Amino acid sequence: MIRENRHIDLDEIAEMAAGEVEEPHVADEPIPPRQAPGEVTASPRKRVRVKELIDGSFLVRENMVRQLPYLLFLTLLAVLYIGNRFHAERMVRQIDELKIEVGNLRSEQITITSELMNISRPSEVAALVASKGLGLKESLEPPKKLKK
Repeated sequence: MIRENRHIDLDEIAEMAAGEVEEPHVADEPIPPRQAPGEVTASPRKRVRVKELIDGSFLVRENMVRQLPYLLFLTLLAVLYIGNRFHAERMVRQIDELKIEVGNLRSEQITITSELMNISRPSEVAALVASKGLGLKESLEPPKKLKK
């Protein structure tokens, strides 16, 4: 028995029962293979022609429209990847600049520390006070400890 997929009204069923309408005979039509429930058949894929590629009409095909969310997701990932790359390169440049600045500040700190040690020697302090004319003199007696 050949099973035909078509819509039949109740009126047609009554007419068939009364013998007024003959059941259609399908000849020379291939019988499609039966599928298991949930099985999807692969539709023949259309090739993209150069003309369709140039004018962009292949983008409105059903397959392309179905893949649109996936393509948008891939585009978002590409944008994030490019942005992350630019951010990383900027951070590397900033780290290099800060390393150079730290080296300069460290050398400046060493220079200032050595100058401070040189200025704070007692002989330098006495010479500095004498050159300013403050009238202070160096004590010749050693300091004494106070006892309670």
